[in-house]
Amino acid sequence: MYGWMMDDAGAWWLLWLLVPLLLITIVVVLVVTLTRRGPSGGAGPVQSPISPARAILDERYARGEIDREEYAQRREDLGRSAG
Repeated sequence: MYGWMMDDAGAWWLLWLLVPLLLITIVVVLVVTLTRRGPSGGAGPVQSPISPARAILDERYARGEIDREEYAQRREDLGRSAG
């Protein structure tokens, strides 16, 4: 008359077991989802990291050690060697 839980008092242990397990599962899923997105929250395109050689080339160009033509040529050379 009162439902399946009132008919059998032994069924309460199942409820006390399932509710915490459900809450733990939700927390784990949220933590995994949020940590995989990274600091940007998953928005925008994913950019590949700049290679160390490219970073050095960029620094040399920024300091004025090489001119625009040499920078463009070396950058093209680095692009060909990476692919």
